[in-house]
Amino acid sequence: MNFEEHAAKPLLARYNIAVPKSRLAHTPAEAEDAARQIGPCVVKAQVPTGKRGKAGGIKLAGTPAEARQHAEAIIGMTIADWPVEKVLVEAQTAIDRELYLAILNDSATKGPMLLFSAMGGMDVEEVAERDPTAMRHFAISISDGPTLAIAQKAIEGLDLEAAGDELTATILNLYLAYRELDAELIEINPLVVTKENHVVALDCKLTLDDSAASRQKATAAQAAPERYTDLEAKAAAAGLKYIELGGSVGVLANGAGLTMTTMDVIAHYGGKPANFLEIGGEAYTKAKTALSILLENPNVKSLLVNFCGAFARTDVMAEGVVNAWEELKPDIPVFFTIHGTGEDEAIALVRERLGIEPYDLMDDAVKAAVAAANTRSPA
Repeated sequence: MNFEEHAAKPLLARYNIAVPKSRLAHTPAEAEDAARQIGPCVVKAQVPTGKRGKAGGIKLAGTPAEARQHAEAIIGMTIADWPVEKVLVEAQTAIDRELYLAILNDSATKGPMLLFSAMGGMDVEEVAERDPTAMRHFAISISDGPTLAIAQKAIEGLDLEAAGDELTATILNLYLAYRELDAELIEINPLVVTKENHVVALDCKLTLDDSAASRQKATAAQAAPERYTDLEAKAAAAGLKYIELGGSVGVLANGAGLTMTTMDVIAHYGGKPANFLEIGGEAYTKAKTALSILLENPNVKSLLVNFCGAFARTDVMAEGVVNAWEELKPDIPVFFTIHGTGEDEAIALVRERLGIEPYDLMDDAVKAAVAAANTRSPA
């Protein structure tokens, strides 16, 4: 779940992180009225994507009339394929320093990572490329969280002593927000030090774990709407996790990790996956729906089914796919590779009912699926 700035920053305020006074406006008239109450302001496009300033979606306004003029120009524009339907009218801040602060899930350490840089307000990728030492990284214990010593280390030697107490408090409070909101990423860029040495968050990028929606109902309700293709929308309505991609090899696997690994191996052998689609857990009962959605994509020229069972039984998952295959009767080649709990029964089922011999090695199944897709794809 991704959040637009107007929804993310009040969450920061809940955790005692200072944010400017602001009002959301859906029309130029509302923006003018907001500026009349706020004073000199910034008019900011509200879309769940970055680089709004570069796209012309952030403008300074000194008067209510100027705020209205900017809102007229911004509302209706498109930024990174997102239509702008509203703006945030926010009080201007007297900036002395622009910093960068984020906490995110880190796959390398399998835990939270704190990022801090004195070069805020810029593209993080550009900062890291130009000077790898400019971004400070601190692995955080998921059990203990960041200590005051880590927060102090993050800002050490950057001439930030005058705002040191507020900065360290902001770092610790941001981690608390990350933990309690079930965030995957919470980023403030820029985090500014004002001319009075106060610390204020001028922006916030927030991504919450989708699986935490049941625990975070009130917060999840404020998330930006997902942008789906027709097939993705159909899959979401059916309770399936499906992402449409641009390749020709359809993928059906159990578990997100195995599905992504399968996609990587397809790419390794020169193919392109057509989708992400997992039917682990109870989703095996939706095999027919999953298969029909996958096959509606005209780019799919072959199908790779990869099952690996531990607690889940591969024969139960295979039966769902075989039943769906017999009913839908698709006209594309399909390749199976099956391992784990129930694999003997699953292999026998595929062999007897579909007349297909599953591959012993995933690599061999992937190679065959890629070759078949390339043969059937237009030159």
